[in-house]
Amino acid sequence: MAKSLLLVRHGQISANREGRWHGSTDCQLTRRGKRQAKRTSTHLGKHGPEIHAIYSSPLQRCVQTANAFSATLKVEVQIEHDLREYAIGEWENMPFKELVSVHDFITKATDDPNFAPPGGESLNGVAERMVAGLQRIDARHGPEATVLVVSHGAAMAVALGVLLDGDPGKWVEYQFGNCALTDLIMTPNAYVNYYNTTQHL
Repeated sequence: MAKSLLLVRHGQISANREGRWHGSTDCQLTRRGKRQAKRTSTHLGKHGPEIHAIYSSPLQRCVQTANAFSATLKVEVQIEHDLREYAIGEWENMPFKELVSVHDFITKATDDPNFAPPGGESLNGVAERMVAGLQRIDARHGPEATVLVVSHGAAMAVALGVLLDGDPGKWVEYQFGNCALTDLIMTPNAYVNYYNTTQHL
């Protein structure tokens, strides 16, 4: 089991700036997102623990962020498909305000973890794959290894809800800034050493 999983949300994308939901929607980092990734990689290279492995969601915004880390830390990026973002099907790319005011999405998903938007995933579905993915990554590495995991805000929030609170509905209590760092210890009982730190930016 790894010493810790260092969770990182990808850098900024246009949907973050515009307040839209991009789950399975694939897009690249903005100029600011690229700067965030570079600053984070520089910080990790100078002040972070030694990174033994880097895993990334397959979506471009995470791969670009992870590649910035790889260039600085000289560690190869491995793609883990279960780290992808919470996909909401036909509601993709909608403004958050519309998702709340028209579809009541957050309340429906939180109150019923089996609820799924048309063509999208349920909270339980996201929780199952995210936790399984993190557990597999953790199991691949020894007790001295610090592993960098580049993923998405909603997906990581769901995972922490399950791992820390035993409830995917607690996802609404976890917020991640772009390129924020969260140090997650998986075993024997999951906890975080620090959460959503952005001072390096």
